[in-house]
Amino acid sequence: MKAYTGIKYQSFTILIALFVFVVSGCSLTRRLKPNESLVRKITIKGVDKEFSEAALTYVDKQQQPNNWINLNLYYMFSKNGKNDVGEPPAILDSSLVEYSRVQIEKFLQNKGYLKAKVIDSIIIKKKKAQLIFTATEGPMFRIRKFQDSIADKNIERLYRNNRTQFSHIQPGKRYDKDSLAYDRDEIYQLMKRNGYYDFYRQYITYDYDTTFNNSVADVIMKIRNPEGKAFHPVYRINNTLITISNSNSRYPGKPDTLQVDSQFRFVDFSRFFKPKAVTYYVFQKKGDIYNIDMQGLTTSRLSELNVFRNVPNPTYTKLPDSTNRLDTKIELIPLKKMSDRIEPEFIFNGGRYGYNLGNTFTNRNLFGRAEILQFKINWSVLFDKSSGQGAAGIQNQDFRTGISLAYPRIITPFNLPILGKYGVPHTTFSTNYSLFYQKGLVTRESFINSLTYDFAETGHKLHTLTPISIEYSTGKIDSAAREELLKINRYSYVFLIGRTVFTIGSQYTYQVNADLLNSIGSFEYFRGSLDVAGNTLGLLTKALNTKRDTSGAYTIFGQPFSQYTKAEVDFRVYRNVGGERQIVFRINPGIGVPYGNSRQLVFEKNFYAGGANDNRAWLPRTLGPGNFNRSIYPDSTTRNRLKYLDQFGEIKIQGNLEYRFKIADNFFGSKLKGATFTDFGNVWRLRNEVESPGGQFSLNSLFKGAAIGVGAGLRFDLTFFVFRLDAAFKFKDPQFTGADQWVLLRHGNELFHAGAFKNNYLITNGESYNFMQLNFGIGLPF
Repeated sequence: MKAYTGIKYQSFTILIALFVFVVSGCSLTRRLKPNESLVRKITIKGVDKEFSEAALTYVDKQQQPNNWINLNLYYMFSKNGKNDVGEPPAILDSSLVEYSRVQIEKFLQNKGYLKAKVIDSIIIKKKKAQLIFTATEGPMFRIRKFQDSIADKNIERLYRNNRTQFSHIQPGKRYDKDSLAYDRDEIYQLMKRNGYYDFYRQYITYDYDTTFNNSVADVIMKIRNPEGKAFHPVYRINNTLITISNSNSRYPGKPDTLQVDSQFRFVDFSRFFKPKAVTYYVFQKKGDIYNIDMQGLTTSRLSELNVFRNVPNPTYTKLPDSTNRLDTKIELIPLKKMSDRIEPEFIFNGGRYGYNLGNTFTNRNLFGRAEILQFKINWSVLFDKSSGQGAAGIQNQDFRTGISLAYPRIITPFNLPILGKYGVPHTTFSTNYSLFYQKGLVTRESFINSLTYDFAETGHKLHTLTPISIEYSTGKIDSAAREELLKINRYSYVFLIGRTVFTIGSQYTYQVNADLLNSIGSFEYFRGSLDVAGNTLGLLTKALNTKRDTSGAYTIFGQPFSQYTKAEVDFRVYRNVGGERQIVFRINPGIGVPYGNSRQLVFEKNFYAGGANDNRAWLPRTLGPGNFNRSIYPDSTTRNRLKYLDQFGEIKIQGNLEYRFKIADNFFGSKLKGATFTDFGNVWRLRNEVESPGGQFSLNSLFKGAAIGVGAGLRFDLTFFVFRLDAAFKFKDPQFTGADQWVLLRHGNELFHAGAFKNNYLITNGESYNFMQLNFGIGLPF
C-alpha cells in the first residue's frame, strides 16, 4: 500500500522545527556526574590502512562515541533510562578500554601480525574523553608451505578436487587466522553437501610452525576420522514423515493419514492439505545422498508457498542398522486458511481531499495444493473544493475489483521440469474490473482477463510472462461535455476516453537483483518490460478482411481492437558509501507506440508523471506533457472536467538521485533514517498534438521540458515495513517559459504565502500554485 498526503505549509515548518530541536536540543555533557566523562573520539595509530577501519569495530560498543542525534533523543525522551529511545551516553570505563585494547591486539594477530602489541591512552578535557590506541604491528607473516593430512581417502579425494574453488590458504599469502576459519567452514559445508551427515567442524584442525627468522609460517590442515572408525560414513535418505498441525499448533482429533509412496507418509491434522502441496518441494528423495543445501532449499521453498506459519528445517534420524540411512521428519504449522485485510488511505492537498479504501480477502490452500485465491476491492473518491463545486464536490471516483488464483507451479500442456531451485514458480489466473467516473465528463469501464507465469532463472534473475491478456474497455462521455470538447477541437480526447476497444496482447518482464532491493549494499537493479498487443488480431482481420468502423479501423466481434507496442526500463545503481549510508541513482524511460489498427494508445496504457514514487513535488497526473500549460483552456469548466486526465504521454523519461542515511538507531521502537533527493523528468507526446501544445518530444527541447524537484524525507524503519514522509519542492517547472521555469529560485519568496506570481497563476490557471508537496507512504519510493 502506498499513499501520498499533502498538508498545509505550517505543518512542514513544525516538522522542520522539531527536527532542528532534536539535532541541537541539548548539551552532550549536561547530565554527567562529576566523576564521569563522555567518550567523544577514538583514534587508532600504527595500524595498516587496510585494517584501520575494521580495527575500530573492536572497541567495545559501550565505548563507541554516540551518534549526536541518538544521544539527544535519549536525553529528550528517556526518563531515567526507562524509555528505550535513542542510545545512552558512552561513559568512559577504564575496564572496557582495556578489554578493547586486547581485542584490537588479537585482531591484528589474527591478520598475520603475530607479534603485534597495542597500548592505550586516555585524554580527558571538559568531561570529553578521547581514546588513543597505538599499535606496534611487527612483521607480517606469510604462508611458506601448505600441506594436508586426511585419514579418509574418499574425503581426501573430495577435498583436493574442490579445494581450488574455495580455499583462502595459499603459499605466499598472509597467514590469516580468519582465512583458516573460513576454510574450515567451507570444508564442513563441502562434506555436508556430499552425504557426510555426521561430519563436524571439530574434525578439522590446523598445525602451524612459525619458528623461522624470515616471518613465514608452514601450515598443515588435518581431518581426522570419527573415534574408533576407519572412515566417515556417507548417509542416504530413507523415509520421510510429513506432519501438519492445525493453525493453532495443535494435533487434535484423528488426522488424515496417507502412505503416499515408498518414501512419503503424510499426516494432516488440519485436514486441508493434499500431499503434493508439500512433497512437490521436498528436494531430497529416497536413495539420494544427504545434502545440506537440499535441506535448506526444502525449508525455503515451503516457506515461500505462503501457506505455512512455521517451517523449521527438516530433522533427521539415523536408522539403528548399519545401512547409513536417514529418516526425515518435516513438521509444519499452517497459516489461517482465510484472512481479510483492510487498507485505508487518506489524501490531502490544499483544496483537494479524499480517501482510498481497499479490502483484500485471501483463501490459502483453496484446493489443498497451496493455491492462493485473492479477492480485492478498491474504492477511491477525490473531492475538490477548488473546482467550484463546494466542500462536497466529487472530482472523480475509481472502483476496482478483481479475483486471482495462483498455483505454486507452472501449469502448461507440456511436461516441464520443476522450476523451484531458485524460487517457487507461479501460474496465476486473474480477472479484473475497473470503473472510473469523472463528474460531468466520462464513465470508463474495463475488463481484463489474463494468464501469467513467473519463475526464477537464478537467485537474482526473475521472469514474468503473460502469454495472453484479454482486455475490453469502453467509455461513455457526458453529452454536454462532448459537445463542448468538439467545439474547441478536442476530438482526440473524445476519441481517447470515449471509445470502446477490444485488445488481446502479451507482456513480459525481466528483473535482476530484485531480492537485494531492501539491502544497503552496492549493486545494480534492472527491470525491463515489454507489452505487445493486437498483432495476431491484425493479421487475422486483414486475412479475413473483416469490417471496418467509421474511423477505418478493422473490427472483431463488431468492435475495433487496439494495436501497440509498449516498452519500459527501470535501471538503478545502489552504492554503499560507508555504514548505513547509500546513494541511489535511478533512470526510468518508457515508450508506447500505437500502429496498425490504432492511432492512439489505450487510455490506461499511457504514461503519467508525478506522485510519491515518481517526481514527488507534483501530485499524480499533474505534470506534463512537456511544456504543456493548462491555462490554454478557454474556460474553467473544461479545465476542471479534464483535470487528472489530460496530462499524459506516450514517452516517459524519469530519474531520481537519492542519498539515504541513518539518523537514530532507536526512535520509539523504530530505526529513524533520512534521505535527501532530486527527482527529474516528465512525459511527452509522440507527435505534436493540438490538445497538448508544447508536449511533443524532441531531443533539442528535452531539458526545457524536464521537471526538477528537490526535497528531504524521514523513514521510520520497523523492520517488517517502512513508513515514509517526504517533503518535495518544485525547483524547475516546465509549464513556464525562460527563467520563470526555475520557480524555487525566482519565486521562492512566495513559498508560504501568496504574491504576484501565485496570484497571476490563480488567474490564468484557475487554481492555486503549490511549491511543496508532502508525501506519506509505506515502503521506499524505489
